[in-house]
Amino acid sequence: MIQLHKVVKRFRGETALAEINLEIGDGEMAFITGHSGAGKSTLLRLIAAIERPDFGQVFVNGRDITRLARAQIPYLRRRIGFVFQNHRLLFDRPVFDNVALPLRIGGAGRVEAGKRVRAALDKVGLLGKEALNPASLSAGQQQRVGIARAIVNRPLILLADEPTGNLDPELSREIMNLFSEFNRAGTTTLVASHDLALIGVLGHRVVTLHEGRLAGGAE
Repeated sequence: MIQLHKVVKRFRGETALAEINLEIGDGEMAFITGHSGAGKSTLLRLIAAIERPDFGQVFVNGRDITRLARAQIPYLRRRIGFVFQNHRLLFDRPVFDNVALPLRIGGAGRVEAGKRVRAALDKVGLLGKEALNPASLSAGQQQRVGIARAIVNRPLILLADEPTGNLDPELSREIMNLFSEFNRAGTTTLVASHDLALIGVLGHRVVTLHEGRLAGGAE
């Protein structure tokens, strides 16, 4: 489902990722861990085509996305859900509109969007809160809104960048359990996290980055 082949990414002359070879199988769940600045976020952003590698290839569902024209990238992202650490919610509109945003960008009709938004909110335990402003929700609920937005398009791949970084241990476990549920339903899931104690009990593959390189034979 996801393959990186000899991927190199640099920012302002500094190497963020060096010679990365990695494969995540169809329907697999895996964690990316490592110190702050190890390259976890950069790796996820390359898979979502938010960034482009300087060298190497990134394959998603058998397609080399490094060769995609800029106009094709939005179509790729419809099959990839991305959960951000800081939620990136819009506080000038209600929960419903936040979750529906990818559907409206994709041209979904009002009836279909309504069904999908309610289904996504139901999956994250927020059905009935569609009309609330995200600012009125707790940090954990805000993160769940972000997750609902990421899955509303029924993506093949779900990426999450430190989704529990600002949450207490109990909420962190709840959020990770949600990702496990989506994975059991068949969604390929890749989560960046520094919480080794939490991810260690979940039983999935752990890929470790150190100074932009894969550590410990994680390839």
